[in-house]
Amino acid sequence: MTEQPPRRYPGEAPAIAIRRLSKRFGTSTVLNDVALEVMPGEVHGLLGQNGSGKSTLIKILAGFHEPEPGAELLMHGEGVDLPIPPGVARGLGLAFVHQHLGLVPSLTVLENLLIGDIATATRWRIDWTREAARARQTFARFNLDIDPTARIGDLPQVTRALVAIVRAFEDIRTQSRNGHGVLVLDEPTPFLPKVGVDQLFALVRSIVKEGAAVIFVSHDIDEIREITDRATVLRDGVVAGTVVSRKASADQFVELIIGKRVSRYKTETRDMSQTPIAVAVENVTGEIVRDVTVQVRRGEILGLTGLIGSGFDELPYLIYGARRAKQGKVTLDGHSHDLHRMSPPLAMAAKLALLPSDRLGAAGAGGLSITENMLLPVYKDFRRWFGLDWGGMAGRAAELGREYDVRPNRPDLVLSSLSGGNAQKVLMAKWLQTSPSLLMLDEPTQGVDVGARQQLFSAVDHAAGAGTAVMVASTDYEQLAQICDRVLVFARGRIVNVLEGSAISKDSIAELCLRSIGATDFIRNAEAVPT
Repeated sequence: MTEQPPRRYPGEAPAIAIRRLSKRFGTSTVLNDVALEVMPGEVHGLLGQNGSGKSTLIKILAGFHEPEPGAELLMHGEGVDLPIPPGVARGLGLAFVHQHLGLVPSLTVLENLLIGDIATATRWRIDWTREAARARQTFARFNLDIDPTARIGDLPQVTRALVAIVRAFEDIRTQSRNGHGVLVLDEPTPFLPKVGVDQLFALVRSIVKEGAAVIFVSHDIDEIREITDRATVLRDGVVAGTVVSRKASADQFVELIIGKRVSRYKTETRDMSQTPIAVAVENVTGEIVRDVTVQVRRGEILGLTGLIGSGFDELPYLIYGARRAKQGKVTLDGHSHDLHRMSPPLAMAAKLALLPSDRLGAAGAGGLSITENMLLPVYKDFRRWFGLDWGGMAGRAAELGREYDVRPNRPDLVLSSLSGGNAQKVLMAKWLQTSPSLLMLDEPTQGVDVGARQQLFSAVDHAAGAGTAVMVASTDYEQLAQICDRVLVFARGRIVNVLEGSAISKDSIAELCLRSIGATDFIRNAEAVPT
């Protein structure tokens, strides 16, 4: 990474230049006179709140939308006719990797690499042995050890992301006129662990060294500052500013995104030592977690973190019965439950709630409406002799939508049509309306913009203030420092460190997580359990 903007050589044209780009839907202006330049060999960030116009801009580049007359697009100094016809972007040297990657899980890595050629070329015969060898050479060029014969569905999420990026880069290398196209990465990291993000960033750096340009779309300001040379912020459809990423502070980014200075959310430091214990988890063992005991006080926000594979993110699923515990019990509201026999229906009856990280898979159903997703835990309240009271359900969903500032507040829309932040508000409302005794959140702000993130923090803090005990499993150390009363650091399936009150900070959590690599297996549960 350089500290300066990418060097412009005499006469060198931008890899992509966008000028006077506007887009209206009916009477609503989504993009207004947007200009953007990305140089060859540059990683250029693109940020903005949900609804700022980022997705519309990308869809115009991909040929899904037609811009307003007067827009101009140049690739390496040559004009490109707009709108771009469907399927033509690939030949122009534009390739896209979206959050959900666009891979076919039932096919092999090699079949996914070749799917574009198979769909568009007239090849009637493929030499699979030769193509597999070429794929191995390509992966080796980027220091990746990926088996071309492996089925995509059997691979870890980070490996799938790497395959999708390599495929996109090879497309622009082979299809564009000069071999140096533009790769657009649209939110590629929210579902990746930290080690996976590091691998992805290493691949991006290798790609730009070969002359490609990368547009990196993200809500994560720290990621933007780490991986990009410059970054452009969209706000309400216009360019709010373009900055040199390493020279701009996180607060400057936030101010550009929001349009004003925003005080980062921080709960008050609270002494919870005299507060009654709400939830006691004893001797839990799962696939990774080993003999863990934790107590959470009424109204406490407890953070769980550690390095990938340490087990911190397994504990909530074991408590909820979403994964089978080998042993352990949870006691709340005066009742004890054997976690080996726990199941989600039993957990709901015991006033436990779990919001998984997989927003449109495990946490919600992307193809169902906001109403159906939001009211799933309480649908029995709307049963009538003639069936479900759909009118009453829609009214209740709209009421919750107003309370949690879901935008647009249209209960009939499917969940997948919402931005990440608004979908998360729907799912948070889904559980908080039940007033759970224990609310467990797994990476609750992945892919959520900075504004919505503050609203979600406020909702969690409000629930804690009403007496709900909260567990937050996360690798976002800044998030944990903002909202937690106590943070437990896991290593090799056990709790190895505890931070409380004013000792909690982003740096202190990061340091203890890194130090946990060499932690011993001796666990001092007395340090993890309040007395």
